[in-house]
Amino acid sequence: MKTTVICPGSFDPVTLGHIDIITRASGMFDHVVVGVLNNLAKNPSFTTEERIALLSEATTQLDNVEIVGFDGLLADYTKQHGINAIVKGLRAVSDFEYEFQQALTNKKLNPELETLFLTCNSEYMYLSSSIVKQVAALGGDISSFVPECVHDKILERLKSK
Repeated sequence: MKTTVICPGSFDPVTLGHIDIITRASGMFDHVVVGVLNNLAKNPSFTTEERIALLSEATTQLDNVEIVGFDGLLADYTKQHGINAIVKGLRAVSDFEYEFQQALTNKKLNPELETLFLTCNSEYMYLSSSIVKQVAALGGDISSFVPECVHDKILERLKSK
């Protein structure tokens, strides 16, 4: 049986922390779907299509990773596509509280769905898309925060905001 999981997120923009979790998941599972979604609580800097393109470029070396965009409930998407597990990265205890609530909600909406938490590499514990946006907007160096292959595209967009 082929094991497929989903790594959902807004990825606005993709960071090295995201790539770390996706890469590690791709080593553990047969197929990893990276689900790019619109977070209603956030005002994205990149369109869904742009985020999909950035992630596709940053994960080109991972043959078992598929990048998709979707709207709606994650629990519905997983049910429609036969995905029974979510992989989420955790940086700190504060992440856990939010992600735990999400996991319980998804389980209630889709009882077949499990959530697996991966702790991030300590090198990226502080890193978030929000930090990347803030540093770039203020003219700082984001080269150690984002994949090299998409650095210039991210910097161009965020510096102009």
